[in-house]
Amino acid sequence: MKTFDILHSGELYYPNADEITELQLQCLDKLWEFNRTRPSEVKKRAEMLKSMLAEAGENCYIEAPFYANWGGRHVHFGKNVYANFNLTLVDDTHIYVGDYTMIGPNVTLATAGHPILPGLREKAYQYNAPVTIGKNCWLGAGVVVVPGVSIGDNSVIGAGSIVTRDVPQNVVAAGNPCRVLREIGERDREYYFKDKKIPPELKKMFSE
Repeated sequence: MKTFDILHSGELYYPNADEITELQLQCLDKLWEFNRTRPSEVKKRAEMLKSMLAEAGENCYIEAPFYANWGGRHVHFGKNVYANFNLTLVDDTHIYVGDYTMIGPNVTLATAGHPILPGLREKAYQYNAPVTIGKNCWLGAGVVVVPGVSIGDNSVIGAGSIVTRDVPQNVVAAGNPCRVLREIGERDREYYFKDKKIPPELKKMFSE
């Protein structure tokens, strides 16, 4: 198996091999430069993301500071994805985020894991499993998604949740560990927050 193929195989490997760290440091240098851009340099940031990420759709935006093990090299963002401050992507293998998804501040999406056996951890071995976030999801502040987890389209993950298992589409889920609370339903077509009703002109936009 080729050196870089093993990152995406799910097999145990030694991440500090020279050929791995050499390329990883090049990616991290680009990330360092991204985090030192000015907020007004919107166009420059967009261009940098397209060169840093595996895929960056139109109108994809990540607030600085942004952290990633591989500088986003294994990250696939759809169009109109927005991520707030302190996004942390442990992107040792692929992370997929669908169109229109919103990510709150201090969110972590992690693909890297380490063996439970102490002797293997002592030798720094690790394995990776991809993370997939569907289209039009909302991850609240402080959400953590662990390796190998998928979240379905349109689902909302409450702030502070630790997502250790797959979450289906069209649900609200929260907690530690994260669990489904309810499906997105008719009440959500009437109210956007507690007893606050969606204005009629906005309801009409999405009912046509």
